[in-house]
This record gives sequence, structure tokens and C-alpha cells, in this order.
Amino acid sequence: MSEPLFFPLALAAVMVASIHAFAPDHWMPIAALARAQGWSPVRTMRVTAACGLGHVTTSVGLGLLAVAFGLEVFERFGAHLESVAGLLLIAFGIAYGWWGLRHAAAHLHGHHHHSYDHVHEPTRVTPWTLFLVYAADPCVAILPLMVAVAPLGWLELLSLVLLYEIATTITMVALVLPARSAAHVFVRGEWMHRYGDAVAGGFIACVGVTVALLGW
Repeated sequence: MSEPLFFPLALAAVMVASIHAFAPDHWMPIAALARAQGWSPVRTMRVTAACGLGHVTTSVGLGLLAVAFGLEVFERFGAHLESVAGLLLIAFGIAYGWWGLRHAAAHLHGHHHHSYDHVHEPTRVTPWTLFLVYAADPCVAILPLMVAVAPLGWLELLSLVLLYEIATTITMVALVLPARSAAHVFVRGEWMHRYGDAVAGGFIACVGVTVALLGW
């Protein structure tokens, strides 16, 4: 490796990944979903890591294309995808909240249909949906870093990508787990058992609105 140039770029990748992962859309929706559906810490970590992987993989794909064909057009494309991330979270939150209200109403009126839940059980569907939302939201900040390190060789490029991936995942997990635990302590009761999915959906939609307004 060309150490004098690679190490500053590697440090920048770790810092950018960690700081970027502090954005609320990276961890709040997962924490809300984990609380509403009663995920264990292990499952929460798995879903968080998967979402981080999807998020970074899209970014890396754009970065490889930028290395091959030029940076500017893919920065613009990535920025466009980032701009709709808030809208995707809003749509996800509304759809999930609507399901939660229907589910709560069915319980309230004694019309709990097991066949419906078998097909539409959110604990089986929503983690994958959330994964797709994260995969559709790349981080364009990695693109110039990948272009800068590419002339040093494939080993350096792959090392930078791996560092970015690890830093993103660790930061997301480090934020999601305490948020999930805090929600279990402070957000509880029979109403949460009945309306937790609807509340989580509304919260995720609010995060999406915040992201869309502030441009995170």
C-alpha cells in the first residue's frame, strides 16, 4: 500500500462513515421498529447490520461506477437518491402505521384473523422493507474517497470500502441498541402492546419528514 496517502484517506473514511451514521434516519427507524415488534438485542443487531450493509453497498456500487466512468454524474445521481430518502421513510412509516391501526382495531373489536396475520405478519415483512429503504439511500460522501484511493490499487480500494462498512455498521448498532433499550424502559404499558406498531409507523414517518425538510 502507498501508506503516506492511504492512511489519511482511510481515517477520513472512518470519520465520514461514523459521523454520517449519526443522522437520525440511520438509527431511529430501526430502534422504533425493534421496540414495536419486541425484537431481541441480537435480532436488532442483525437487522441494523443488514440495513447498514444495504446502505453502504449501494454507495460502493455508485463509487465503482464513478471510478470507471467519472465522478460528477454519479455524485448527482447519488444526491438525487439521498434527496428521496425522507420520502421513502415517510411512505414506509405511513404504510406500517396504517397496518398497525388495522391490527389494533381488529383486536379491539374481537376480529383477530389468524389467516390474515399469517400472510401479512409485519415481523416477517417490515425488516426486509426497511432494508430496501436503506439500500435506496446511498451515502455520496464515500464517492470522492473511492475515486481518490483508486489509483493506489484494488487492495487499497477494497480496504477503504471495508473500513467504511465496518465504521457505518458499528456506529448504527451503537446508536440503535441504547435507543431500543430506552424505549423499552420509558415506552411501555397495555396501550403500547396494542398500538405499538401504529406509534412506530408514525414515528418513522416523522423522522422521514425531518430528513426531507433538513436534507439529511
